[in-house]
Amino acid sequence: MSKEDRDRADARFNKASRAANDAKVVKTDRDVTTKAVLDNMARLKALRLAREAIAPPAAAKKPRARSSTSSAKKTEEKGPVLADWLAGRQSGGHRT
Repeated sequence: MSKEDRDRADARFNKASRAANDAKVVKTDRDVTTKAVLDNMARLKALRLAREAIAPPAAAKKPRARSSTSSAKKTEEKGPVLADWLAGRQSGGHRT
């Protein structure tokens, strides 16, 4: 084995070991971040549960029942009869 072959083999080995080491560092960073997020979620959940235990959340508002007076107003506010409206359009120079 020549010196060049040994140098190439060492370079490949060093590259592989560096990649493995970088992967470990990235994994530990990811694990630390994940743990911080999970801890924060647990803390916020505990705070929410404590707040709800003291004062339960307000009940959702029920929709109002529709009254018949609103439908009566709609019938009183009807527009012109269709025939009258069409006649007005024709006299105004509009096409039908």
